[in-house]
Amino acid sequence: MRFPQLARIRQEFQATRVDDVEGRVVELLAGFRLAERITPGARIALTAGSRGIRDMARVLRTLAAGLSAAGARPFVAPCMGSHGGATPQGQIDVLASLGITEKSVGAPIVSSLETVSAATSHFGEPVLVGRDLAEADGIVVVNRIKPHTDFAASVESGLVKMMVIGMGKEAGASLAHNLTLHHGHEAIFVEYASRIMGALPVLFGIGIIENQLDEACMIELLEPASLIERERELLVIARERMAQLPFDQVDVLVIDEIGKDISGAGMDPNITGRRTLTWTEPPPRPRVTRIFPRGLSVGTHGNASGIGAADVTTRRLVDAIDWPVTIINCLAAAAPEDGKLPLAFECDRDALAACIGTCGRSGSADVRLVWIRSTLALEDIVVSEALLPEASGMAHIRRVGEPFDLRFDADGNADSPVRLA
Repeated sequence: MRFPQLARIRQEFQATRVDDVEGRVVELLAGFRLAERITPGARIALTAGSRGIRDMARVLRTLAAGLSAAGARPFVAPCMGSHGGATPQGQIDVLASLGITEKSVGAPIVSSLETVSAATSHFGEPVLVGRDLAEADGIVVVNRIKPHTDFAASVESGLVKMMVIGMGKEAGASLAHNLTLHHGHEAIFVEYASRIMGALPVLFGIGIIENQLDEACMIELLEPASLIERERELLVIARERMAQLPFDQVDVLVIDEIGKDISGAGMDPNITGRRTLTWTEPPPRPRVTRIFPRGLSVGTHGNASGIGAADVTTRRLVDAIDWPVTIINCLAAAAPEDGKLPLAFECDRDALAACIGTCGRSGSADVRLVWIRSTLALEDIVVSEALLPEASGMAHIRRVGEPFDLRFDADGNADSPVRLA
């Protein structure tokens, strides 16, 4: 098979950012009058999830320093549901891979999967939270606010989800996710978060919004009384700041890496236009005919949840899957379909040929192909020649270099053309 010639392009985003992350957090704590609200010696939990949020370690470190200066004893609680194989050490290892350690944050990490019931929801089910959080004197909920990978609502991924899914550990995440199958995510998230804030000493939340380059562009402190409503407002802003593929129709999307550190779905459906859950509406754009992830990220620790949204992959990706870790996560998310395997080919060349041969185009020159590092890296991308006329008409797109042929090694594998940009 002849493969289309490729070209590198760059999306030039008009992206604002927070230049002084630590200074912004210090400013928020001063406005909150933290020292007046903390009892000396109080144990305060800081939540930390499993996503690769660029400034998370800096935010946690500044919060820990501020709490310590106010006389508190802060600690970091891994709040990531079933990730890390649903073991205390596994979740510590996930945080370490994200640069969050006792040394980097300046506070101990207390990792436990034990849960207690903080309340009973109006659905008649217990509201499960980690015992380490329930026994703390205060809780600071920290997370990025962004569109969710599995559903669209007024509250999606952020502080509310962190309380319900993350703080619920494996047992709480499993229970809440199962309830969403019948009641919907928003109803469960809002109900459970409200019960948690009513039962536990949640001091405040820190919400981070990132720009198109995954840099913090807003950091806000949300007090419990207005947290849910303010998160709704911030989600609208986050959606506007999110990077996207510049094309509405893509025949073949090649992704170098997928993983839980990149997206809860391994590859963000808001970027790929593809969800594994058959009962949720897919994003309106883009429309992608074939998706080909080439490998797992190091930071996913073998968790391949989300691979079910792909059409083809490589044998090396399949061989890198940690099946117990993946199964635990898929079951806790009430989404066994996330772990379904696509066709696995021995090399990149065969997988790519399968995509091109089944994408509905009569010749390779007409194939609309996009190649990206991950769904978090959309500034530098590679496209086939068929997309260049459309790209040339976009003010924020700049072509980098001349078209080139994709080269394969003796085993039929390719170095990523994006990584060479």
